[in-house]
This record gives sequence, C-alpha cells and structure tokens, in this order.
Amino acid sequence: MNNNYINIYNNLVKLTRNKELYKDFKNQDTFSDRLLFFLLHFAFFLKIYKENNDKKLLQDIYDFVFRQVELSIREIGYGDQSINKKMKEYLNLFYGMIDKIHDWDDLSKESRTVLLEKFLDNAINADYLVDYFEKYRLNLINNTLNSHIKGVIKQ
Repeated sequence: MNNNYINIYNNLVKLTRNKELYKDFKNQDTFSDRLLFFLLHFAFFLKIYKENNDKKLLQDIYDFVFRQVELSIREIGYGDQSINKKMKEYLNLFYGMIDKIHDWDDLSKESRTVLLEKFLDNAINADYLVDYFEKYRLNLINNTLNSHIKGVIKQ
C-alpha cells in the first residue's frame, strides 16, 4: 500500500480528536461521532481541493483514506460481512455530506447550522460547529494540497 497520503489521513484523525467538537454532544466522543467528524473534515478537504488539482491524485487520496477507515473498522473487531455493510453506509453518508456542503459558501449561517444538524443529530449547539468548519474551510483555502501531503500545514 502506498503511504504517500498518510499525513493527510493522520491530520484528519487529529482534527477529529479535538475535544471542543464534542463538548455540546448528548453522547460524548464515540467511534461513530468521531467518524462523522472525520467524514465532514474529509468532505470539506475534497470540496476545496477538487477545483485546482489533478483528479487522479484526489482519487488516490480518496482511495487511501477510505482504505484506512476500513482498516480502522476491522481493528474494532467487525467481521467481513459487517465491514462491507458499514462501509456502504459510511460511503453513502459521505456522498450525502459532499452533496450538501457543495454550496456551503453560498449558505447563510442558519442554513449551515441546519445542514450540520442533519448529520450530527447529537449536537446541541451547532453554531460552534458552523464557525469551526468555516475556519477549517478557510484554513484549507490558505494551504496547498501539497502542503497537506507533505504534512507541513499551518493550523
């Protein structure tokens, strides 16, 4: 397996470990919650970098990241049948996220809040998350894809 994109994956995992993301959740910091935040971060990542970068490179990153997610699910102890079912659910959820955040730039703060609440049904205060993901989006815009691959991003 090609590990050229491990920095991207590790940075996404690191972002999902931010305890501030979970402070207003009914249920605290479960694997499912972390995976939701991971997928949201990755959806924003692909949204920002899809315009000005090689599609094959982004496809390789996508393949690598979802292979790592699958390996993480295996480590938890799911069997082969369960993994296939879970991966299908996660991929469908991810495509829904990509579809919804496609117009993020044009949405009002209230619309962004509603959008995030659709995916994060445990969130009590989604306003913080709207601000967080807007800052994350701006951070992605201010860094190049190559800086993420090399692991030299500014946070």
